[in-house]
Amino acid sequence: MTKKELYDKLDELKSDYVRIQSDLDKLVYVRGRASSAQEQLVRIEEEIAEVYKKLEAFE
Repeated sequence: MTKKELYDKLDELKSDYVRIQSDLDKLVYVRGRASSAQEQLVRIEEEIAEVYKKLEAFE
């Protein structure tokens, strides 16, 4: 992947994270099942960490 592709992926992951976090807040408010959203957030956090590692390799 190029550096630009990594930054694009990072932007996409951050956007997904914010969206899921908002959904999670709503689920918690209505006392819904939040475990799935929490798992997705953890997965996205791990992906973001991997992208940052790849970006560090470019520098």
